[in-house]
Amino acid sequence: MTAKLSPRTIGPFTVSPIGLGCMNLSHAYLPRPTPDQAERLLRHALDQGVDFFDTAALYGFGANEELLGRTIMDRRDAFVLASKCVLGGQNGQRGIDGSPEAITATLEDSLRRLKVDHIDLYYLHRLDPKVPIEDSVGALSRAVEAGKIGAIGLSEMSAATLRRAHAVHPIAAMQTEYSPWSRNAEVAVLDACGDLGVGFVAFSPVARGVLAGGVGPQGVDREDVRSGMPRFHNPHLDHNLGLAAQFRAIAQDAGCTMAQLSLAWVLSRRPFVTAIPGTTSIAHLDENMATLSLDFTDATFAKVDALFAFGAVSGPRYSKAAQAQIDTETWDGEPLE
Repeated sequence: MTAKLSPRTIGPFTVSPIGLGCMNLSHAYLPRPTPDQAERLLRHALDQGVDFFDTAALYGFGANEELLGRTIMDRRDAFVLASKCVLGGQNGQRGIDGSPEAITATLEDSLRRLKVDHIDLYYLHRLDPKVPIEDSVGALSRAVEAGKIGAIGLSEMSAATLRRAHAVHPIAAMQTEYSPWSRNAEVAVLDACGDLGVGFVAFSPVARGVLAGGVGPQGVDREDVRSGMPRFHNPHLDHNLGLAAQFRAIAQDAGCTMAQLSLAWVLSRRPFVTAIPGTTSIAHLDENMATLSLDFTDATFAKVDALFAFGAVSGPRYSKAAQAQIDTETWDGEPLE
């Protein structure tokens, strides 16, 4: 098969199968680019046909939205713009607030930082356990009616929550981590998206850099967000890098890079899956986009499936504290601490 499938549908929008996750231009991963480097990458992405840009109020506590606002809004008609609320900064710390009042205030801040009067796709970044999902979605439905957003999305939520939310207002997209080494979406959410006609947006589709060859035995900087994830510490890291080495061999046999194989595998799972890899490198962005011109066999994807069967990856996906902030399903026997 070829990874160059038909464009993907997300609510009322049609986008290329590969978009751009903008988080690590301002937030979480290290090393971080300079503002000039980040701006050049964003403009280059547009030139290369990227038509789906994903940001959030959390990223850089507003800095990422400001970056997009000053860099690419002169070409606003060329792309679908997505951002997120609920998860953000509270007194300089990361916090969750899914109340309608907070959602309304965050949206106004996002519009201001992005220098727009309309955001195409606006996500609830996390489920606030203190607020019924119906109330949070209700706030966004009123924003749709007011013309401030075009469609509603959810992030890192379960199939059950998706169905509850969808009963209040049509949900356009579910965004969740999805790659060969993080397959929780296959437990229930992908099926629910298929049932409801909801697009699925895969973040970290190259396994937070591991399946792009971007993480070595030394791990990551202690200030990098991945340093708080058990999979990036030994004994888990050594085991997982062994899997990555086997994955590299499969990619070499297929005549592509590791990142291209990971992206192609993700896109092959369902026709409504869109991937949003992040990068700070123009060369890596071009490598990612070149995936769409490559051909892959079902046998190659079967090797990836077998290598990364449930239970193959060592260590929890998140720390115990971070795991408590997500609503996604876990697979039977998944380690959580």
